[in-house]
Order: sequence, then C-alpha cells, then structure tokens
Amino acid sequence: MGLVDAGKKLLRCRGRRPVLARRAFTFEGCISVTVSWSLSVIKAHSWTCMDIYVFATPYRVTWDYYFLSCEHTFEFKEWEGKAEFEYVKSRGVSIFLMQAGMLGTLQALWDQRPQPWVTNINIDDIHSGDFFAISKVRGRWGGFETLEKWVSGAYAGHTVVCLRDYEGKLWVGESGHDNEQGEDVIAVLPWDEWWEFELNKDDSNPHIALLPLHPDMRAKFNETAAWEYAESMNAKPYGYHNMLFSWIDTIDANYPTPLDAHVVASVMTVWNQMQPAYAANMWNEAINKRLGTEGSDLPDLL
Repeated sequence: MGLVDAGKKLLRCRGRRPVLARRAFTFEGCISVTVSWSLSVIKAHSWTCMDIYVFATPYRVTWDYYFLSCEHTFEFKEWEGKAEFEYVKSRGVSIFLMQAGMLGTLQALWDQRPQPWVTNINIDDIHSGDFFAISKVRGRWGGFETLEKWVSGAYAGHTVVCLRDYEGKLWVGESGHDNEQGEDVIAVLPWDEWWEFELNKDDSNPHIALLPLHPDMRAKFNETAAWEYAESMNAKPYGYHNMLFSWIDTIDANYPTPLDAHVVASVMTVWNQMQPAYAANMWNEAINKRLGTEGSDLPDLL
C-alpha cells in the first residue's frame, strides 16, 4: 500500500505488483464539481496484458479496465451526497489494481472443474458428540474461510456436532444456519435435511470430515446435558458481533501477504456496497457494539 500524490489530494492506491510496469496518477478539476484521474499505462509485459482498476469509497464502488498502453481518464462526475464529498476530502479514494491477463480471464469463463467426490456415510456409525469439521472451498464463504483459517491457525472454517434423541433419530447442531426468514441462527436440524443440503445445494464445494469421539470420551459424554444446552440455544442469533474479533486481535499482524489492515478496511467499504445486508452482519454490528453506538452503517462508523 502506498500514498500517491494526486495534486490536491492524496489517493490511497492498493494493489499487487502490476502487470503493466508503471502508472502515474494525477488529480484534475475542482473537488466540489467533479474528480478525474489520469492513468498512464505503459510497458506491457505482453500483448495480452489487461489491468482492472476498482475505485471505492464507503458510498460507491466502480471500476474500469485498460488494455492499451496509453493515458486513460476516469471520472467521478457527481457525488453520492455531501457525506461522500467530505469523506473524499479527508480520506481520499481507495484504488485497487486487479491483475487480469486477457487469456487467463477468458479461459476462466469457460473453465470446467471436476466434480468433488462423495463418500457415503452410514448414519448408524454416527453417535452423539461426534463432530464434523467443514472447510468451504469456493465462493464467498470459501474465500472468507481461507482467510479465517490462516489467521486463526485452524484446519476448518465451520463445525457441527451430532446428537441422537431418545428415539435414536440423528440431529445436527449448527451455528450460522439460514432460516426461512433469511436470518443466520443457531439451529438443531434433522440429519437428512442437513446432509441433503451439503450434498446437493451447498455451492461452496465443502470438504467435510467426520471426527468421531474416542470410545473413552463417548462413554463420558452427557447426552442429556448436551440436549438441554442445544435446545436452550436453538433459534438464537449467530454471534456476528464476536466473529471477526475472535481472531483479528492485532492492528496488522493477522493477515497474510499481501493483505494488510488498510486493504481489509478498503475491502469492507467495497463489500458494504456489494452486499450491504451481509456487511451489516459481519462488521457493522460488531463495530457499533464496541463504539457504543446503535444502528450506524459503515460510512457513518468510518
């Protein structure tokens, strides 16, 4: 991360090592009317080079791509209200450089991945207290859990516990289950319902490992107490206000290279625009709780 002198403003420029060798950023125009950036893109590594730039504030996310080695101009033609104007005056605009080789980008659009293999599980072999460790691989949760596992040293990003009732029916206790109202809650689900979702509906291609209790521990497992606790927690909201802060506990030492705290903060602003409901769960609730505020969204908190 570096600060790029942009004339009347400093712009935060985020990104990895560029595909196109050098860039120059200049600031033009009056900030109260319009803002434009001049990007000089030169010395392509190959004829298939392409760069994608993402321009973000807490109030908007927009992007542009550049293929030709020449000077390009990008503009904010109007502000998303006075709050964005004041934010840019004091904080600048976050600029992300996304490397995107043309051939690789096109190939990814038609790339066919092999289907994951499935091992059938005999539910008669599953007992109360047995544990499933789950690693989500693709999509939004796959990316998030990869970071979560790195910073926490874990080998799984999600876990569930099995319980049998007095009739011998198998149930699964899970945190973060989507209920019919679209809320993430703690839930006790019938095995068939949970397993059907993981096999056929979970688009993250999860890796699921069954970790049974050791026979000595199984003999000590208090099934009655486990059921009492599970029923007391059933349908309660997932603890998003503690989720991130349970493993991000330093200013800048919890992230793998090339991530740092500045990039993460900028990604939060991007995500707040792309999926505001998800962002509200992930960090708005937590930050409000720690600042002693209530109901403020991310732009207000920043």
